[in-house]
Amino acid sequence: MKAVIQRVSSASVTIDGAVKSSIGEGLLILLGVGHEDGPEDIDWLVKKIAALRIFPDDEGVMNRSVVDVCGDAMVVSQFTLMASTKKGNRPSYIKAAGHELAVPLYEAFCASLSGAIGRPVGTGEFGADMKVALVNDGPVTICIDTKNKE
Repeated sequence: MKAVIQRVSSASVTIDGAVKSSIGEGLLILLGVGHEDGPEDIDWLVKKIAALRIFPDDEGVMNRSVVDVCGDAMVVSQFTLMASTKKGNRPSYIKAAGHELAVPLYEAFCASLSGAIGRPVGTGEFGADMKVALVNDGPVTICIDTKNKE
């Protein structure tokens, strides 16, 4: 599982001209699910994201988590995070999970993250053509791959 985590002032997902989800201060998470991913990846990644200290404390030091600041979260599925560009110029998505595996893992990740932060999590729509808007605060952008934990 791969995640691109962005600290945002606000973010939204629009599908077919209608806003599906929007959040205020918090995290926008782009999530890629691979065919080798499972529940253990969800558990590890959710714990890491919920505890990630990337929000400023009273001295302006990044020392608070999304839980500490009562921040929002939005998770948008993005299979292109699983792209391989090793050969040629056209990305290969062979490492991306198929619909039958990716959808349940995406939904389980969203539910687990909601429980971990104690708030509802905004979502996109799996497989839809989405327009994602955000105001990256900082900017702060962190990339995490559950297959590279060390």
